[in-house]
Amino acid sequence: MLRPFAPICTALLLIAAASAGAAPHQIATPQVRAELVAHAPEGVASGKPLQLGLLIEHRPLWHTYWKNPGDSGLPTTLSWTLPEGLQAGQIQWPTPRKLPVGPLMNYGYEGRLLLPVPVTVSQTPSAAAVKVQLDAEWLVCKEVCIPESGHFELELPTQATTAAHAELFAAAEAALPLPLPDAKASARIDGDALRFEVEGLPSSWQGNPVELLPETAGVVHNATPVAASWDGARWTARVAIDPQRSEGPQTMALVLVDRGQGAAVQVTAAVGTPWPPLPELRTAAGPAVGVAAVLPPIAAQPSAAGGAAGFLVSLGLALLGGALLNLMPCVFPVLSLKVLGFAAHAQDRRRLLTGGLAYTVGVVLSFVALAVLLLALRAGGEQLGWGFQLQTPVFVAALAALFTLIGLNLAGAFEFGSVLPARWSAARVRHPLVDSLLTGVLAVAVASPCTAPFMGAALGLAVTLPTAQALAIFAALGLGMAIPYLLASAWPALARALPRPGPWMAHFKVLMAFPMFATVIWLVWVLGQQSGIDGVAALLGALLALAFLAWALGSPTLGSRARASLGTLAIAFTVLALGWAWPALRTVEAATTVGSEAGWEAWSPERVAELKAAGRPVFVDFTAAWCVTCQYNKRTTLADPEVLAAFAAHDVALLRADWTRRDARITAELARLGRSGVPVYALYAPDAPAPRLLAEILRAGEIKEALAALNGRTALLR
Repeated sequence: MLRPFAPICTALLLIAAASAGAAPHQIATPQVRAELVAHAPEGVASGKPLQLGLLIEHRPLWHTYWKNPGDSGLPTTLSWTLPEGLQAGQIQWPTPRKLPVGPLMNYGYEGRLLLPVPVTVSQTPSAAAVKVQLDAEWLVCKEVCIPESGHFELELPTQATTAAHAELFAAAEAALPLPLPDAKASARIDGDALRFEVEGLPSSWQGNPVELLPETAGVVHNATPVAASWDGARWTARVAIDPQRSEGPQTMALVLVDRGQGAAVQVTAAVGTPWPPLPELRTAAGPAVGVAAVLPPIAAQPSAAGGAAGFLVSLGLALLGGALLNLMPCVFPVLSLKVLGFAAHAQDRRRLLTGGLAYTVGVVLSFVALAVLLLALRAGGEQLGWGFQLQTPVFVAALAALFTLIGLNLAGAFEFGSVLPARWSAARVRHPLVDSLLTGVLAVAVASPCTAPFMGAALGLAVTLPTAQALAIFAALGLGMAIPYLLASAWPALARALPRPGPWMAHFKVLMAFPMFATVIWLVWVLGQQSGIDGVAALLGALLALAFLAWALGSPTLGSRARASLGTLAIAFTVLALGWAWPALRTVEAATTVGSEAGWEAWSPERVAELKAAGRPVFVDFTAAWCVTCQYNKRTTLADPEVLAAFAAHDVALLRADWTRRDARITAELARLGRSGVPVYALYAPDAPAPRLLAEILRAGEIKEALAALNGRTALLR
C-alpha cells in the first residue's frame, strides 16, 4: 500500500535538516526586514576587498541586540557557508545604544542596522559567479521578545563590481568604535564595584560626559549608574559588579562613548586584582538571559538517575512510553493502515507474522535514525528537542501531501497500478514486506511530535547520555511502540477473530480514508500557526494540484488518451502551483504573543524570575501547535472552570511557552528541566529552588493537589 511513497517516507526523517535549500536574499516579518548584502568594489578576487553583511531594518519601537545584550536578550549570530578560497571574519559591531527596560539595562539597535563582516579572498574563484549562504538568528523585542531566523543566499559576480550598498557599508564603518591601542586602561576590584582608569583618550573628550559599554557580558550590573569623573587627562569610572556575575575575566574590553560628540572608542583594561569566587546560582544558558540567572539548573529527575540502575529504569520507561504512544491521537490514522492490513491477511498467519516483524523493524530503525539526526544536530550546536522536525513548515507540508495521497488512494480516486511502471508494480507484489516496513516509518514520522506518559524523563535523560546508551533508549521507545502489533501478528486467536476477506473490505478501505483527511486538516492548522494565512493558502493550492495530478495519471476510469492529455496539463499545473507555494512554505512567520488568551502570558525566564521574586507561584505550559497531546490538554484540563478557579484562588500566574517555531530559549529551559519534548507542565513555588513537573496527560485532580501542596509561606512572600 505504501510502496509508491518510498522516496517520500525515506526523506521525511531528513527533510527538517535538509530544508535549507534555495532561499531569497531577504526576509520580511512584522518586526524587521532582513537582507543579505555585499560590497565588492573590485570584484571577487584574491587580495581584493570584500565585505558581506546582514542588513536589518527594524519596524518602529522594535530592537535587536549587541554582542553584549545587557541584562536580557541575545546577540545576533551569523553562520556562513562560503565557496573555497573565501573566509569570513567576525561581525564588526557598530556602537550600540542603551535600551532601559524597567529595572534592566540592555544594549542594542533600532532603526536601520548593518552588521558587516570582512571576507578574506585567498584564492580567486574560477567561476563567473560565487554563491554565498548565511544562516542568521536574531532576537527582536518591543514589549515582547520574538526569536527569528532566516536562510539567505546571494550570487556575486567575480569579475564585475558589487557596490550597490556602498553607502551603507561606509556608514557602518563610521559607526564602529575606533580602536585606541596606545591608550592605557586598567581595572581593579573596589569593594562591590570595578574601578576603571583610562589615559590616552582624545583630548577633545576631556571634561565631557563619557558613557561606558562593557563588551564582556555577565560581569557588571548594567542598570546601576556609573560614577565617572575626569582628573586632567585621566578618566575614571566606578561600575557596580553584578551580584550574579557569571564571568571573572582577566581583561575587560570596553566601548567608551563621548555623549557630546557621539564618537566612540574601544579600549581593553587589564584587571589587576583577583576576582572573588563566582556566585553559586547560575543559569545553564549563560549570562545572555539576564534575570534567568536566579533560576539554577535543575537536577535530573530521580527516575532517570542512579548510574546503571537509572539507565535500566529509563529503558523500562521508554518501553512503556512507546507502548502508550499508540494511544495518542496523532498516531490513530497510521494505525488504521495496520488494522486494514490485519483484516486483509487475517487468515494467513505467516504473512501476518512477517508483516509484524517488518513493521517493528521500520519503527525501531526510524526511531534510531531520528535519534542519530537529533544527537548529531545538537552536537553541532543546534538547540533542538524531540519533535523538532515539525518545527519546519516544509516537513509539515510534505506530511500533508503524503496523507492526502494516501487518503485519495484509499478513497479510490486513483490507483497506483495506473501511475507506476509495470516493473514497479510487480516489485510491490514480490516485496510486500516493504509496505509493512514503510508503514512503520510513517508511524514514527507522525508519532514523533507526541510525548506519551513516561516518555518525558526517558527522552530528557537520553540526550545527555553517551551515544550508545542514548540510542538504546530510543530503540526501546520504538520497540515499545511496535510490540503490540508484533504480539498481535503472532497471536493466532486474534487472526481467527477477524472476519474473512470479502466485499466488506472495499467499504472498510474507503472508511480508512477519512482519518487520513482529518490528519491533513490538523497539519494544515499546524502550518498556519507557523507560516500564517499565506502558508495555508500555499499548502492548499499545492495539495489541490497534487490531487489533480494523482487523479489525471491514476484514475481507473480514464483511457490512455485522456490520461496523457490530462496528465500533461496536471503536471504543468503542479509545477506552477509548487513554484508559487514554495516561498510561502519556506517562511516561518514571527511568533505572536499569547496575551490574547485570557489569563495567559508569554513565557520568558525573566518573567518567571520576576513573578517568583514578587511572591507569586507560576504555572508554565510548554506547548506546541503540532503536539496533539498539548492541544488536548489545553482544551480540556487547562480550560476546566474548576482548574482555572483553583489557579485564581492561589494567585498563580499562568505562562505559556510556545515551541511551535524553533526557540532556543525554550529548548534550553526544557533541557534544564530534564526534558527534550513537549508537553511539559511546571509549577514554580516562590520559595522552591526547582519546579514540580506534572504528568504529560494532565488531570484536574493532579493540578489541584499540586496547588494545595504549595508552601504556606507563599502569602508571606508577597
